[in-house]
Amino acid sequence: MKKVLVETQIFKPKGVLLSEGKMSDRGNPMVEGILATAEVKNGNGRYYPKELWDREIDKYMQSVKENRALGELDHPESSVINLKNVSHNIKDMWWDGDAVMGKIEILPTPSGNILKALIENNITVGVSSRGMGSLEDRNGVLEVQNDFELLCWDFVSTPSNPGSYMSVIKEGIEIPHTNPYNKVNNIIREILCANTCTCYLD
Repeated sequence: MKKVLVETQIFKPKGVLLSEGKMSDRGNPMVEGILATAEVKNGNGRYYPKELWDREIDKYMQSVKENRALGELDHPESSVINLKNVSHNIKDMWWDGDAVMGKIEILPTPSGNILKALIENNITVGVSSRGMGSLEDRNGVLEVQNDFELLCWDFVSTPSNPGSYMSVIKEGIEIPHTNPYNKVNNIIREILCANTCTCYLD
């Protein structure tokens, strides 16, 4: 029987500011790193064959090309992407050995602004695949079966798959903050602006 399968990877920024990084063609911050790993048992005890990920990545690239490879901040236990919780859009995906790599645009939505603030403050979050499929127990390893269907990737708090790190796509040099309170004030201002449409300027 098919059920929702969620797999999480660690997303760990490298101590840089999104405001200093590469922006998308719409001016939104970009991050990149490992989305999934094939051919290994993950923290949920599940194993994804590479040919399964390969097939699903090929299909998912259509959503990437159509600019609708959306994901949420936290994921529901459902197969439906809730637009009010969307935080990001995947812009590109490719293979690096057994790792599925991705380039992600953080959107200026309420959830995207929260994600951006977390990353700017070096908070470790996970990137998590969400899909539908069935499992078969093979000597204590739950192998994901051929009926698996990838739905999206979400950003979440609890990682389950080791060795996956993302970083800000950066151009130029890193400029340190001189006043630690400016960073906190900027985060509060961004959240207030995004959620209440009321912005306070210094």
